[in-house]
Amino acid sequence: MSEPVQAEPEEDLELATDVARDARSFLETLELVASGGAGARAVALLLLDVAQMCVAGAHLGARTDVIVGTNVEPDLDPAPDMDRVREGLAGQLDPIDSYVEIFDPYGDDPPVGYQLSDDLADMGQDLMRGLLHYDAGRGREALWWWQFTYLNSWGGSAGAALRALQSVVAHVRLDAHDQE
Repeated sequence: MSEPVQAEPEEDLELATDVARDARSFLETLELVASGGAGARAVALLLLDVAQMCVAGAHLGARTDVIVGTNVEPDLDPAPDMDRVREGLAGQLDPIDSYVEIFDPYGDDPPVGYQLSDDLADMGQDLMRGLLHYDAGRGREALWWWQFTYLNSWGGSAGAALRALQSVVAHVRLDAHDQE
């Protein structure tokens, strides 16, 4: 097993800036899809932005642990709430919202049902929380938050959502249809 990459302080700032940019794009796409504004492009846009967040997450996972000076998270105002987006996504993605995933590909557990709308909104919640820290000038706190939640929350959701979205695209493109 390889060791994580040790980052220098200026690399931390650069990574935080990159993740903030990608998180903003992801959140904008969620809003667009949830509002119905993406139309037929919804799945393609989500596929691209989820994939980009997987790349950003891989950078977070590949580096050593981000350490902050205190174990107390500064207050966030307002605390992120993705319920409206979650409901909008569920409505817009209704035909493909539910899917099954194998939680542990090396275990014996049966597939478990999930919703894309939940995965995407949960990712958005974690990313928004980091953005609030970043926008308040707490880049290291944001980086810590994104890394921590990538490793225990949104990374798994992103991987599962990416597989589900890729599967939708594959079915649309590759399944044989009767031609009239």
